[in-house]
This record gives sequence, structure tokens and C-alpha cells, in this order.
Amino acid sequence: MNFQLSDLYAISAEIFLLCGVSVILLLDLFLSETRRNVTYFLSLFVLVVTSVISLLVFDFEPRVVMNGLVVSGPLSATLKSILCGLIAIGLIYSKDYLQCRGLHRGEYYSLTLFAALGMMVMASSNHFLSLYLGLELLSLSLYAMVALRRDSGRSSEAAIKYFVLGAIASGMLLYGMSMIYGATGNLNIEAIVSSINSGNSDLNLLRLGLVFIIVGVGFKLGAVPFHMWIPDVYQGSPTSVTLLIGTAPKIAAFAFIIRLLAESLGHPSLHQEWSQMLTVLAVASLLIGNVVAIAQTNFKRMLAYSTIAHMGFLLLGFLTGSMNGYSASLFYILTYVFMALAGFGVILLLSKDGFEAEELSDLGGLSRSNPWSAFLLMIVMFSMAGIPPTVGFWSKLFIIQSVIEFESVWLAVVAVMTSLIGAFYYLRVVKIMYFDSNESSTTRIRYRAGLVVFSINGLMLLGMGLFPGWLLLLCQSLIQDSVRVF
Repeated sequence: MNFQLSDLYAISAEIFLLCGVSVILLLDLFLSETRRNVTYFLSLFVLVVTSVISLLVFDFEPRVVMNGLVVSGPLSATLKSILCGLIAIGLIYSKDYLQCRGLHRGEYYSLTLFAALGMMVMASSNHFLSLYLGLELLSLSLYAMVALRRDSGRSSEAAIKYFVLGAIASGMLLYGMSMIYGATGNLNIEAIVSSINSGNSDLNLLRLGLVFIIVGVGFKLGAVPFHMWIPDVYQGSPTSVTLLIGTAPKIAAFAFIIRLLAESLGHPSLHQEWSQMLTVLAVASLLIGNVVAIAQTNFKRMLAYSTIAHMGFLLLGFLTGSMNGYSASLFYILTYVFMALAGFGVILLLSKDGFEAEELSDLGGLSRSNPWSAFLLMIVMFSMAGIPPTVGFWSKLFIIQSVIEFESVWLAVVAVMTSLIGAFYYLRVVKIMYFDSNESSTTRIRYRAGLVVFSINGLMLLGMGLFPGWLLLLCQSLIQDSVRVF
């Protein structure tokens, strides 16, 4: 054991977050219902400070600490900082929604912070054990959050489906990891790489373990054919929880795949195997996600199938196994989470006490009752469809470029054709806002703080689309500095 006290410096952000959520849990016991805002503002404070600490405390050259469990470097620090920022924005979006539905409670904020801690552990893991522990901390927190509305049968059903299928996925992952351990004798990423390079590992057992890992990753991402939980969970969960599930965990999933596939199992003899499997998942996700989304009348279910299609694009970048592919995937996931944040955020802002603004028809007349919000949502839909000058155009373009460099032109053609299909249902939302009418007056947004955040969120998608170079350079720098490509 080579643990040193200085190693705690590298995980100071996680330590602060854990201390913060512990204080919030204890303090909330002594707060009355009328003073619940203290928990809310304290949660925001903890997330913001954790985000800042993550950027201030890291090693410019990746360094493995805590006996090989944790890696401290630019990629993990940046992802952790962005994760905390996204969750804080999500809480601002959700405040009015939570108050109207009796969910403005300490357990909601505590579970959110525990989920954030799990994602941070995943982002900085250098060991299969810490990767799995971070994943389970995240998953268990989300299972409980989906079921927080105990009086809702739909939420309870969604929680059961999520828990059962999530448990199966976790079992698959754990079984695959055990096979990797049996083949290499190690769970540490660097030791696994060394064993594979030296030829001391059992390649047949590695390939079998790889199959189970891909299945587990497919479940967690919601890629076809492991997508069956996403539409029901997205629709059945409280919208504030749906926003959380659909945004920040996607970044943690990116880090998870980078550690598992790109760094641990990226050897050319294995890359060819998992690249073929990811190709099947990506193409199926692009086709089914986009086609089935056309038939949806519920906005949350439409965004759920949209998520499946976007995960297909993400996998296209990964399957190339190149620096450009990983950089394009990082760019894609960072821009996608801001699109999803605004998409689910507008549902929260339009919802009122006793009313969920989750049907597409509820957006009718939004351009007349709230023209600014309609304009912002139009930017979001254009970005998701990949229409210039929004950032969604560049994220899709960079993925397609990396696929062409991988000499898979047919995959690029599939990506373009499915994007055209996706444009139909995104533009349908714009048509409903500007040309359909709505008899009710549900489209007036009264939550000013949420509207300000939504404005910044929407304009960011336009701004990053006009000036995408800095973000792409950041993604390329992070991947080159932190990811080992065979």
C-alpha cells in the first residue's frame, strides 16, 4: 500500500462534496417546510464550490493516486467541473416545479448531490472497482429519485422498470469485469494494458468479457436494442428528475466508456471486436430512435427517442478508436447535454401546479403568449436537428468527419440520412409553436429565474455554433493530454 496523505489533494473536490451533502442531510432535519429554501441554496453553493475546486486542484500531467484507484488530470477535472455546473443549472430550472409538487425537500437535494458524487467518481476513476462503485452510487440515487412521487403510479412503474433493467445492466458489467480480471489478473487500467501488450492475457476470455461490457454499456447509454427503459422512465419520472437523467449522466457515461474501452481495451486486436459491436448499436440507435420519435405526441417521450438517436451519434465517434473520433464524441456530448438541458427545462418552466406541460399540443400558441421562449426553443430544436448556425450542426459534422477518416463512408451516409429523418420531428415542434393554437393559458412562464437561465442556455447554443473552434480545440487538448490511444 503506497497511500500518501498528499493523494487526498487530488480528490479534494469529492471530499468537499461528500462533506457538503452530509451537512445538508443533517441540517435539513431541523428545517421547517417554510425554510426549505435553505437546503436549496446550500445545495447550489456546494455544487458551485465543488465545480471551482475541480478546476483549481488537478495535475496538468495525468497522475495516478490512491493506489491506482484515481487519476488526476485535465480531462477528469474538466468533466467534474462541468458535471457540477450542469446539475446546479438543473436545480435552478427545477425549483418552481419542485415547490408546486411537494418535492422541494431535503431528500431530493441530497440524492441529487449523491448522484453528482457518483458521476465525479466515474470521471476520475483509473480502476474497474472505482468505476463500478461510482456507477452504482449514481444509479441507486437515480432509482430513488424516479420513485420520489409515491402517490404517482406512473412514477412507481418507471422506477421499478429502471431498477430491474439497471440491475441487469450492472450485473452484465460486473460479470464482464470479472472476466477481464480472469484474463489479465488485474482491475487497474494501466496493469490491464500492460498485461495485454505483453501477451500474458487470455484473448478469448477478454473477448467474452468484452461482450458483456458492451451489453452493460449499451443498457446504461440506452442504445438499441437495450433502450426499452428510456421512454417509460423519461415519461414516468418527475420532469426535474428526467432532466437530471437526460443530461449530466451522459457526460459520466462518456468518461466511463473512455476508461473501459479506449484506455483499457483499446489494443488493436480488441478494438476491431468492440468497434464492430458499437457499429451495430450505433446504426440501430440512429434508425429506431429517429423513426419512432416521429410517432410520439408526448414531448418527453419524443426527447427520449431523440436521446437514443443522439447516443447512436456518440457511439459513431467512439468506434473509430482515434483521437479525432474521441474528441468529436466529447464535443458532441458536451453540446448535447446543453441542448437536452434546455429541452427538458422548458417543460419545467411551462408546467404549473396540477399541470404537466409535456404534450406537444401544450406548446401550441407559445409564439404568441411568450415569443422569447418560443424563439429560444426554436434554437434548441434547430440545434438538435443539426441545422446551422447552431452548435448541433458542428457536433454532427465533426462526428461524420471522424467516421469518414475511419474509412466507413457508408456509416457517414447513414448518419446523414437519419439526421434528415430527425429534422422532421424537431421542426414539427417549431410548427406547433408558431402555427398551432392552444385554448388554455398554460404557456405563460412566470418563474423569472428559470427564464433567465433558459435564455442563457438557448443563446449559448447559438453562440457556440457561431464560434465552435475554441470548444473543439479544448476537446482535442483534453483527449490528447489524458487518453492513451494504442
